[in-house]
Amino acid sequence: MITFEVKDMTCGHCVSTITKAVRAVDKEATVRIELQSHQVQIEPTEADADELRDAIKEAGYTPVVVTNGPLKPEKASRGGCCCG
Repeated sequence: MITFEVKDMTCGHCVSTITKAVRAVDKEATVRIELQSHQVQIEPTEADADELRDAIKEAGYTPVVVTNGPLKPEKASRGGCCCG
């Protein structure tokens, strides 16, 4: 799995555009997008991370590789507060 953060992805049209861009370079890739967290998770079958990043860039977005693991909600950290 390859996960990108795409901060300039803001709506359903963006999701559709990024999905089409990814599938243009890897038509069998599994694409999971979480709009609220601006994350795109891809399970490629042919393309590598650089090819996928370039495809998303060519679609007009700025992807940043986050991790090679599954999307996980961030846990709130305790501490730093008198009530934590």
